[in-house]
Amino acid sequence: MRWGFVTSTGLVRTNNEDDLCVNGEYGLFAVADGMGGHQAGEVASRMALSVLNRRFQRLVDEGAEVGQALLQAAKAANHEVFAESRRNDLYKGMGTTLSACAVRKQRLFLVHVGDSRVYLVRSGEMLRLTEDHSMVQELLNEGRIRAEDVPAHPYRNVLSRALGTEAELEFDFREVPLQAGDRLLLCTDGLTAQVADETIRALITSTGDPEKGVQDLLQLALDQGGTDNITLILVVL
Repeated sequence: MRWGFVTSTGLVRTNNEDDLCVNGEYGLFAVADGMGGHQAGEVASRMALSVLNRRFQRLVDEGAEVGQALLQAAKAANHEVFAESRRNDLYKGMGTTLSACAVRKQRLFLVHVGDSRVYLVRSGEMLRLTEDHSMVQELLNEGRIRAEDVPAHPYRNVLSRALGTEAELEFDFREVPLQAGDRLLLCTDGLTAQVADETIRALITSTGDPEKGVQDLLQLALDQGGTDNITLILVVL
């Protein structure tokens, strides 16, 4: 298993509210896109991934099943971020997306909340493993808007669910079988809002070097304006 990762403020923002976790020893990979004023977004994403990583390692070391360890670690991260937002007025209302994967014995375990994404690329085909928790996704699911309306919709950045915004949170969870040669992409919306899925698929399919792959993807997002923070992890099995 090989991987590459990168995070960037982009070309417009002055600070980076994204964060990432790459723990190759435990097969844990995660991205988070924070939100909140007074740099609270940075605090939320950093805290969430720190708690996730520590708790996941501890649970696995104690013999927990990998999928359950990942889910319990995500719930612990939610609890800590929510508690900090209640303790400190500067961080009131902060939250973050979380898309986290644990790879173990040709199985992928995934927990997700928010509008960061995870994609699986296999044999030239790309499958999105996550659904955005956003107002525009809900409108799209209900048939009230069309897919082509999403990029310019006034609510495109409004999340319907995020880590740290409530005491008890429902995470999406799934388990997916993996094959040799599969590629996994974890990314924040700084990539997907700027670069079309087909362009992402073509680039990932054509690259065998994950470190070069993430740099090329980052450059594509920057070439399209780089209006948001951009964070990527590419894993090649």
